[in-house]
Amino acid sequence: MGCGRVGATLAQSLEGRGHSVAVIDQNPDAFRRLDQDFSGKRVTGLGFDRQTLVQAGVEDAYAFAAVSDGDNSNILAARVVRETYGVGNVVARIYDPHRAEIYQRLGIPTVATVRWTADQVLRRMLPMGATDEYRDASGQVLMAQMDVHPAWVGRPLTALEAATGARVAYLTRYGDGVLPGPTTVLQENDVVHVLVMATDLAKVERTLTHVPPEVE
Repeated sequence: MGCGRVGATLAQSLEGRGHSVAVIDQNPDAFRRLDQDFSGKRVTGLGFDRQTLVQAGVEDAYAFAAVSDGDNSNILAARVVRETYGVGNVVARIYDPHRAEIYQRLGIPTVATVRWTADQVLRRMLPMGATDEYRDASGQVLMAQMDVHPAWVGRPLTALEAATGARVAYLTRYGDGVLPGPTTVLQENDVVHVLVMATDLAKVERTLTHVPPEVE
């Protein structure tokens, strides 16, 4: 739902991966953002209207993304699709970060556009310590991108985990994702992504942004 820049890009990316796609927008002119060779459905209507959703094929849908420019429309559509039609993979774009936290606790995955964008810009300007990248529906477990003190470079990731109690989910190394093994060593310019309990985040951040303790 939503054929703005994000919706159009998402639709074309999905189709490029071999998926059947339907795009809903209440403004038929919005479909001009789609490439001419886009072969999916273009459905004019409100994304939370049941007749519109059925026309788009919601009854056979594997996933649904609500990415219009309205928070209320996105969350309403996401709830209708999940609760009425039983679509398991539903995500909503939300501009208001406070609303995003509420809906995340209700089990509706959200992308908080403003907060995510601000965090990404700040991370490129200043050391940030930790930036949330994902939280589970309960809000208790999160994945965070961590700033790491240079003195950790050259140490095995198992030493980071032993010192913090967190788990290194993966590294970004020269732009590529790397799943760590038992002998993986932190290299200069690696970006570290950890899985951690929300209650332990501050402790993990303090540990990784300071000179490491000696780990036996």
